[in-house]
Amino acid sequence: MKTLQVLSSPTAPTNTTALLQADQLYKNFVLHHQGGVQLPVLKGVSLTVHPGECVALQGASGSGKSTFMRSLYANYRIDSGSIWIKHQDHWVDLPKLEAHDLIEVRQHTLGYVSQFLRVIPRVPAVDVAADPLMELGMDMEEAKAKVQNLFSRLNLSERLWELSPTTFSGGEKQRVNIARAFSVNYPILLLDEPTSALDAANREVVMQLIEERKAQGCAMVGIFHDDEVRERVCDRTLSFG
Repeated sequence: MKTLQVLSSPTAPTNTTALLQADQLYKNFVLHHQGGVQLPVLKGVSLTVHPGECVALQGASGSGKSTFMRSLYANYRIDSGSIWIKHQDHWVDLPKLEAHDLIEVRQHTLGYVSQFLRVIPRVPAVDVAADPLMELGMDMEEAKAKVQNLFSRLNLSERLWELSPTTFSGGEKQRVNIARAFSVNYPILLLDEPTSALDAANREVVMQLIEERKAQGCAMVGIFHDDEVRERVCDRTLSFG
């Protein structure tokens, strides 16, 4: 892999092939309980990702990788900069979107695989994973069938499909999360340590899913602490710290 060459631009991208372009992101955290000290985390970070690419974020713990990832999903509000997303053939600047527009971008264009699965108690795993498809209007049975196929590929025992994931192991929850994200054909996927709780067999399945989605033109940004996974699925790296 080669180190990523970053760029910056004050306006919407003119590159018609890119799907994501983050320009000069700055983010400070204010420590209100420590006298209002400001902790700079992102200092002018930029990134452009094209269809079929997977970019790995690398750096020591605390260097800003997770903050950058959460900023790309608009979970964190940046202090300055732009995050351009190609949404249904139009560029949108994510930090400037109204809440309802952000929800639409997340439903159709920008997927996220978190390390953690947050669910409502008593809701079956298959319903949790099928929810994004049903929000897009897919028939319930069709959505569940698609998710069940992914569950099977990810070796999630069929006896768990109709149970709530609240009592699942970390690896089982992670596989529900992966099925939930990979069930939708998002043009852009953010992957936050997607194999951290998985055994070797299921890491292999996830790598295959990533490779398949890249072949379909999906642009990906991920944090991968597993060297084998990162070397196999990532094309470039963006270093922090």
